[in-house]
Parts: sequence; C-alpha cells; structure tokens
Amino acid sequence: MPPKPILIAQISDLHIKTPSGFADGSADTAMAITRCVATLNALAPRPDLVVVSGDLVDTPTKAEYAYLSELLAPLQIPFVALPGSHDCRELMRSAFPQPAYPDEGPLNQLHPVGAIDVVLLDSSVPGQPHGELDADTLLWLDTVLSASDQRPALLFLHHPPFRTGIYQTAWQPLRNAAEFALLVERYPWVRLVASGHAHRATATAFAGTVATICPTPHGGTRILRDLAAPSFGSEPGAFHLHAWSEGGPFGELVTHQVTIGSFGGSHPLFSTRDETAEVPLAASLVVNDA
Repeated sequence: MPPKPILIAQISDLHIKTPSGFADGSADTAMAITRCVATLNALAPRPDLVVVSGDLVDTPTKAEYAYLSELLAPLQIPFVALPGSHDCRELMRSAFPQPAYPDEGPLNQLHPVGAIDVVLLDSSVPGQPHGELDADTLLWLDTVLSASDQRPALLFLHHPPFRTGIYQTAWQPLRNAAEFALLVERYPWVRLVASGHAHRATATAFAGTVATICPTPHGGTRILRDLAAPSFGSEPGAFHLHAWSEGGPFGELVTHQVTIGSFGGSHPLFSTRDETAEVPLAASLVVNDA
C-alpha cells in the first residue's frame, strides 16, 4: 500500500452567533458546526489538520467567539484559523491564543505538516466586506515561499482570488488578486490556493495552480449573480478534504468534498475479486457512522 497521504480538512464560513441567534435569521449555524465536528471526528483516516478559512463568527463579538470555542472543543483534530470579512483580529487573538498569531497586523501563519507547508493568509480588511492582501502580507508570503526549499505549499485565504459568478462576491472581491497571482506564478510548488467567502464549492485554474472555494457547514448560496438579492439554499452542509501524496516534482493533490452527516455504510466496493492492491485514494477516505 502507498504511504498515507497528508490530509488537510478545510471548513469555512461558520457564522456562529450567540446560543439564541440564527445567522441571517434562519441558519442554525451552531447545529451545523456541531454536526460538522462529529463528521470530522469520524473520518478514517483522520485528517492531520483542520483549517478554518474565515468568517468564524457573524457579528463579531467576544460572546460569539466564546460560544464558537465551546462548539469546537469536541474536535479531536488540531485546528488553525484565519479571519474573514465578519471577523475581528484582536478578538481572534484572544479567543485562539494557540498557536499564537503575530502580535500585531494581519494574522498570517505558517504551519509545516509533514512534507508540506500550510500557509494562512489574512485577506481581511477591518470593517470592510472586500478583501486585500496588504504589502506586508505579500512580502511575508514571498519570503516564506522562497525560503521553503521547494516544499509543496497549500495557501489558504478567505476571499477568492477569481471571479465566481456568485452575486455576493461580485462586490466583495479580493481587490489585488492580479498582484497575488503574479507572486504565486513564481513558485510552482504552490499546489493549491484555497478560499471561502462564497459559501459554495467551486474550482478553477489560477496562476499556474488550482484554486478552490470551500462550501459551508450550513448550506450553499445561489449560483448566478443576476439574482434580485443575495440568497442561499437548503443544500446539505459540506467541507473540503485536501489530500497530498508524494509523486511528481511537488507531490499530487486531490480535493474531496465531504457531505456532513451520517449516511450508513460502509459498504464493500469490491465483492467478487480482490482489488486491495489497486484501491484508489477516493476509496480509502471513508466516513464512519457518526
């Protein structure tokens, strides 16, 4: 059997309110993250790290972060978080002191996980819905990638660096996406640019690599931007599972979408012949009954 891949789970846009509150007046985001944590804990093999890619809370307030900490306490996997357009850097520093954020400025972080680097980029602009990677963040990223000795890197930020065709993000873009793309293109060992913000699973080519948007635990947004007003549907909650394996110059990366919940099983994939020597990666990622 090949070596176990490095698994990075990504959850995004939790929008936690206080215990009596519902995001957008109708979304029970606390129940959604509770079910998401149970699904994450039941994954086999278990992820090495969970990345929360922004909009942890909805308002933001100290009470919301305290409630989120309670909801994440049962998670049996280490997690790291970056801010989104609904977050507050100072409140995040207080709510999640480990691993420590920088003392001031953007909450950028580098987390080596085995043979790869997980890089968190703070695209939030305090008090604004749009995103931007400021000059200090871009310089920091350039330093990290150039000093990595060509270690494969997965980049995470909140705001997608590409046009999504989704109403909500048309006026809340990453404003310096072109500048970000020029930097990413210089480093072919960037294997992924993963974001959130749009509340819908999306993928495209970007700056010589792959860019994705993570869905939310509580459902997805409508797709097209020509709707009369922003809206979301009652789709199942989900998250992304990024699986990196050795192979090629900078490894092979596959992103799986995992639907939150328990759906029975597990049912054998092969019933009449032994295919264990050729089990594909997707078949080796099994969600146990929660």
